[in-house]
Amino acid sequence: MANNNLSLRSLLEKEKLNGINFLDWFRNLRIVLKQERKEYVIEEPVPDEPAANAPRADKDKFKKHLDDMLDVSCLMLATMSPELQKQHEDMNAYNMIQNLKEIYEGQARKESFKPFVLNFNMNEINKTFPQLLGMLRTAESDLKKNGSKSILMVREAKGKKKAKSKGNGKSKPKGKDALKPKKGISKEAK
Repeated sequence: MANNNLSLRSLLEKEKLNGINFLDWFRNLRIVLKQERKEYVIEEPVPDEPAANAPRADKDKFKKHLDDMLDVSCLMLATMSPELQKQHEDMNAYNMIQNLKEIYEGQARKESFKPFVLNFNMNEINKTFPQLLGMLRTAESDLKKNGSKSILMVREAKGKKKAKSKGNGKSKPKGKDALKPKKGISKEAK
């Protein structure tokens, strides 16, 4: 079992958290903690210490949480850049994750929507606020399903005329003819 822990922990050691790779680092951290059955430490705040007259099971559960939290906190700090270590060295695992999520998930979300904003601006889309909100929700669900792969759709803006080309006088095909290959289909395309 120790070999499994070491090999999975190597996922985190390959690429330390540096600020731009939060989502990948967090995904790998969750994989490691799930395998070690310590994922609850980053999902639940530290419980209150049981009273002196509390049942032994409650005291043991609390002690296990503290022990697991210490292990996870050290693992997290060991897989961060020195700057992030300095910022988080006095926090427990749960608080570290909450702080990192605040910092980086908003940044990652903003980065994911850049293609949407670019497409919106290029195509001069005129939508009401509710329509725009619907488009953003659709884009968000597509991002969750397909990852961050994106395709930009470019079309001619309404009301704008194309500049006439001063080429060799040959006109370019339009409509369906523009999509047809000129000399057949290559083997690679098939």
